[in-house]
Amino acid sequence: MTPELFVQEFWELKEYIEKAYFSESSDISRVGRLQAAGFSPRQIEMTKSLVSEALTDALYTVLLGLEGSAAISCHQEMYKLLDESGRELTGKIESLAWERFHGKDA
Repeated sequence: MTPELFVQEFWELKEYIEKAYFSESSDISRVGRLQAAGFSPRQIEMTKSLVSEALTDALYTVLLGLEGSAAISCHQEMYKLLDESGRELTGKIESLAWERFHGKDA
């Protein structure tokens, strides 16, 4: 695995959760609960946007925390993240995560 692929996996997780939560046909859909609570289509879209922002913030912070460039909760420490082959993934995660989660294609 490369650092680029590692960051991409987090992005794909974000996209999967977001789409599945707001797809009525998904096993993990939350649309029915929102509709049952009286949410209008506009309110559901606003909720979707907020969930997207929360997932972006959380997953981006976890990625930076794994590399040591941000705190995970109260503690900030440097970690060395290796793939199964012993190749180091840390060292480029911060810039890759910024581009993937906040760049022009995000």
